[in-house]
Amino acid sequence: MKTMNEIDTPLLAIDIGRGTQDILVYEPGQPLENSIKLVLPSPTVVVAEAIRQARRRGEAVFLEGHLMGGGANVAAVCEHLAAGLAVYATPEAAATIYDDPARVRSLGVRIVHSRPSDAVPISLTDYMAEELRATFGMFAVTYPERLAVAVQDHGYSPHRSNRLRRFELLRERLDAGGWRLSSLVEETPSPDMTRMAAIRRQVPGALVTDTGPVALIGALEDPWVRARADDEGIILVNVGNGHTLCCTLKGDEIYGFFEHHTASLDPHKLQHYLWRLANGLLTNEEIFEDGGHGAAVREPLLTDIIAATGPNRQRLLPDAYQAAPYGDMMLTGCFGLLKVWELFRTG
Repeated sequence: MKTMNEIDTPLLAIDIGRGTQDILVYEPGQPLENSIKLVLPSPTVVVAEAIRQARRRGEAVFLEGHLMGGGANVAAVCEHLAAGLAVYATPEAAATIYDDPARVRSLGVRIVHSRPSDAVPISLTDYMAEELRATFGMFAVTYPERLAVAVQDHGYSPHRSNRLRRFELLRERLDAGGWRLSSLVEETPSPDMTRMAAIRRQVPGALVTDTGPVALIGALEDPWVRARADDEGIILVNVGNGHTLCCTLKGDEIYGFFEHHTASLDPHKLQHYLWRLANGLLTNEEIFEDGGHGAAVREPLLTDIIAATGPNRQRLLPDAYQAAPYGDMMLTGCFGLLKVWELFRTG
């Protein structure tokens, strides 16, 4: 496999999380440490602020554009409705709130096909191409033609918990790929991954994959992490703003993993789950019943070596090795995207 410095095409890598979108402009032959990098508010945060500004002005809003990730934007919609202001949405934009249109309507959102004259239009998208192009243009940076994006997609699940559906899809990928870390990413996402599909409709040639696994793949670009994973095995943790993904890993082989919501964890609880994971005792039920996505364990991997990445790593795992590939922890997911690009697009 090529090294990243031998990838022969410029590439825009965007890792979209709950709080930030982390952006890397890869240029062939240039050290990654010298690459152009941005850490900006996540698209859901940007949309949420636009809705709140409309609320402060007392205006109705019309959500249009693409299905995107939820979180802050959905909270802002609920605040808008609670203030007695109207929220309209196209069918695709409404799917950002819930997969089931009836559930969206039950909140008070009116699903329509065109903008009412009294509503402020707000465009929904995970890929903020217009804004990014304008930013790059101000600094005379050439906008790469090729795009790799990572998002957290729960999968289409209108009538049951999307936590269940997401974890089922992750487990299916692992089983199909022999429990290799690389099997958690796909060049062509499942049709159930509607958030990923929305980006691919915007940019048909884009590589779109899952943000949790690419962070783990990127963390392995830290030489200390890679060496321990190859030798005795390691507990690898991505502590994101929204989700925490943990796995026991030796080489590229996953022995067990689980995914939880970061806000539901504290240092003691996370350490407890990691101990049970390493000892092969963690169950899917205990993670799901605690509000997480789930767990799957194939066999124990008895190690106390823990490496953590992600913006909440020091809060939840202060004593773990703090992985920072190429000296930049916030771009870990982008470095993972480059490795996934190598895997699928360079051979």
